[in-house]
Amino acid sequence: MQNTHNLDILGSALLDILSVLNSPQRDVVLLREAGVEIDRALFPLLVATGARGPLTVGDLADLVGRDHTTVSRQLAKLKQLKLTASQPEQDRRRNAVKLTAAGEKIVQKISRARRRLLSKVLADWSEADRTALATLTRRFADAVISR
Repeated sequence: MQNTHNLDILGSALLDILSVLNSPQRDVVLLREAGVEIDRALFPLLVATGARGPLTVGDLADLVGRDHTTVSRQLAKLKQLKLTASQPEQDRRRNAVKLTAAGEKIVQKISRARRRLLSKVLADWSEADRTALATLTRRFADAVISR
């Protein structure tokens, strides 16, 4: 029989982390640290596109956990701001969303801000612990994605 104690600890920790990461206040802190002014609802789409793009509307909606119509409306706003652009897919009936140069700059600012904030959180961790956390978290994320 499998020891479930560590699974319970992991599950609880993940809920705590998700709660913090999904907090609107955290988004405000990250955007302020990045020096970026953008509608808080738009920035996860921008960051996801930067990390995984180009993406179709459906793929992006699945990735951020929002419905297709909401994401379509939000992408129209990002396009108006000239932060994203459409890119035809191999199947000409579908378009993907990609970042423009201006969108890339904002994503880079957010990434640098995230690094600064994470550095503060992990400041008293050893380099070995930070490396282990990064390696195991990536491994866990890959396992979850592939299931």
